[in-house]
Amino acid sequence: MKRAFADRMDAVRRLLDAARAVYEDRLRIAPLLARTTGLTPEGVELGFASLEVDATEDDLRRLIAGAGETDHVHVILSANVFVAPLRALALARAASSRVTLRPSMRDPVLARALVEAARDEAIAIVAERDFPVASGEIHVYGRDETIADVRVRARPGVLVRGHGAGMGVAIVTEAADLAATAELLAADVLPFDQRGCLSPRVAIAEGNADRARSFAQMLDECLRDRGRSVPRGELVDDERAEARRWLETMAFAGRVWRGDHHAVALGAAGAPPLVPPAGRHVYVTPERELSASVLHRMGIARFVVAAGADDPARAREAVPDHVRVLRLGRMQRPALDGPIDRRS
Repeated sequence: MKRAFADRMDAVRRLLDAARAVYEDRLRIAPLLARTTGLTPEGVELGFASLEVDATEDDLRRLIAGAGETDHVHVILSANVFVAPLRALALARAASSRVTLRPSMRDPVLARALVEAARDEAIAIVAERDFPVASGEIHVYGRDETIADVRVRARPGVLVRGHGAGMGVAIVTEAADLAATAELLAADVLPFDQRGCLSPRVAIAEGNADRARSFAQMLDECLRDRGRSVPRGELVDDERAEARRWLETMAFAGRVWRGDHHAVALGAAGAPPLVPPAGRHVYVTPERELSASVLHRMGIARFVVAAGADDPARAREAVPDHVRVLRLGRMQRPALDGPIDRRS
């Protein structure tokens, strides 16, 4: 039975109201979030700034219009970004009058807080790893391997919508003020210690190698300053190992600036970028002139979910259609108008 648009809007508004209540009460759960996420207390507070509590009615209408309709949505969450449950639940609730949710075992805190605050009988938290979906959809957030496993195990006829690993890029045009742009990019790198699919890991600096080097130095200074007020949290073993390998490779193949809570590397013009791991690591590369093929030529187009730019109109011309284009400094706060990941 087709649901009225007004009913779907009311359900999504209820979740948004719940998010606002959780945000106002954030000091109560912040210590729990620091333990489950590994972020510092300052990092948790910074992360809360990305909770989409300022969504507009137009944002919600677009979200609902693109959500589709089905009889049951089961949501499987990852632990990368602790504010992600709001968007995931909003999309699921817009699509269905029955939603089950399996929070990440490593980070269930915000998901449970949102469900408790929403008091919506249509949403239930489940702990089992089996999928309670006989028909409908599974929305799974996480590694590509996780999505592939869910697709194999889902029942016939159940649609699996995967939201897999991705990253952000920064596009610094030739007209950009380098110092101001470095400040804005640093602001986008810090949230969630760069674990989210919106987090910029590669910065493309239009112009020559000297300009890219100047930008990398300025970014290093900005990240160093911001790291004093918002220290990086704890990296897990895999992240530390990946960071060590990346830094060793870049020290051999390029130029690296390191701080206590970050690293910036400069690659050679035309070389395929060595994409860094999470943990406030940024690879800067010069690009003589932006073109529509730049991400494809670099071999990273299929991984890029979002692009931040000093000039969004120019950046739009240089990235595939699926990429969200945002102004630098706003990459972690996109509109609540649909999935973050728009890849097919």
